[in-house]
Amino acid sequence: MKAGLFAKKIGMTQIFDESGKILPVTVLKTGLCKVSQIKTTSTDGYDAVQLAYGEQKLTKLPKPIQGHLKNVGNEGFRSFGEFRLDSPEDYSVGQIVNLDNFSAGQKIRVTGTSIGKGFAGNQKRHNFSRGPMTHGSKNHRLPGSIGAGSTPGRVYPGKKWQGKWVIKKLL
Repeated sequence: MKAGLFAKKIGMTQIFDESGKILPVTVLKTGLCKVSQIKTTSTDGYDAVQLAYGEQKLTKLPKPIQGHLKNVGNEGFRSFGEFRLDSPEDYSVGQIVNLDNFSAGQKIRVTGTSIGKGFAGNQKRHNFSRGPMTHGSKNHRLPGSIGAGSTPGRVYPGKKWQGKWVIKKLL
């Protein structure tokens, strides 16, 4: 197995195949990925390659991460991820992993970060309807009741609610 790539989701589009059929396609942007650490069974208990991605100015990173990246070069990275491999000896620290390392038609693993949507209310996030707009109502975009009172005395997991932090706060 080979190491994969880390990418950022740019959006969606469509392409046409040979027969003219429309295929939905996710567009990903791959940045610079460098091998920052090689993990072996003898040192870490498993075989893997750690990739650093998401370029950042080295001086803006905390000192422990700067020390971790000193073998990689003078470039800073804000994120790290691992790919488990059968033979991590094929890679070296500081090696750049990009699309050139893979051949056409080869299946690869790409881990992407979705585009952030910010804080979303119930109408935007779950397509809920709004409250009354007239007669002194102050419940225009509020979620309303979220469930039963003292029994069961909690909010069920998976409740449709605005922003994930609210669910964690209520549980």
